[in-house]
Amino acid sequence: QVQLVESGGGLVQAGGSLRLSCAASGRTFSIVAMGWFRQAPGREREFVAGIIRIGGSTTYAGSVKGRFTISRDNAKNTVYLQMNNLKPEDTAVYYCNSGYYTSTGYYPNDYWGQGTQVTVSS
Repeated sequence: QVQLVESGGGLVQAGGSLRLSCAASGRTFSIVAMGWFRQAPGREREFVAGIIRIGGSTTYAGSVKGRFTISRDNAKNTVYLQMNNLKPEDTAVYYCNSGYYTSTGYYPNDYWGQGTQVTVSS
């Protein structure tokens, strides 16, 4: 199994920045891609960004493209999400996931972190 631990959430004003981290442990050799999802109160969990472990190709949700950047450090088994120009609608619990890509996009598997709260005030 793979264990994922997120960190870096917090409270920030609109227009500010935060950097989330997700550290993986366990069977990390089995990871082929990782992603960030978020879930706001009363809403379904949604895809934010994903990255392929080898090669580093990335994909983003349209709502965050140009503002968020996903990156990885394979030596540290860590994935990051740099979030700039944050908006109140970015407020959510952010989850890290280990998944995979198909021709239609990123698919999460059953490995999730505990989540980290991001709150953006207006």
